[in-house]
Amino acid sequence: MLDTRRLAVLRSFADHGTVAATARALVGVKPIWGICLGHQLLGLAVGARTTKMHQGHRGANHPVKRLSDGRVEITSMNHGFAVEREGLPNTVRETHVSLFDGTNCGIQLKDRPVFSVQHHPEASPGPADSLYLFDRFNDLMKA
Repeated sequence: MLDTRRLAVLRSFADHGTVAATARALVGVKPIWGICLGHQLLGLAVGARTTKMHQGHRGANHPVKRLSDGRVEITSMNHGFAVEREGLPNTVRETHVSLFDGTNCGIQLKDRPVFSVQHHPEASPGPADSLYLFDRFNDLMKA
């Protein structure tokens, strides 16, 4: 039985099929915020596809555009796969995009308290560019 009392933050190293299935089961039950690998797993859980990048994103100072207002955030990344922009399900909105290569860097479900980002907001390379994400998730947990 799935214990839905736990905080659902998808973050790192686990069997992607099992974790994606867990995320799929939690969508609509608990707020979810996926970070880095959690972004990719959440994408798979909601029906998106991932693809291996020719060159991954590694290190700090990666500019990412927040599509809601055009603001650019300086981020830290470490990944070699990306959620494909093309073919996102109708229930998913793209929220962030890499200014280096145009790859997807964030998604949000349109009708559920679920979102994810490809970068590491906890690394604070901006240093405060992505702090609003913590506030957003905190607000979703309180609702």
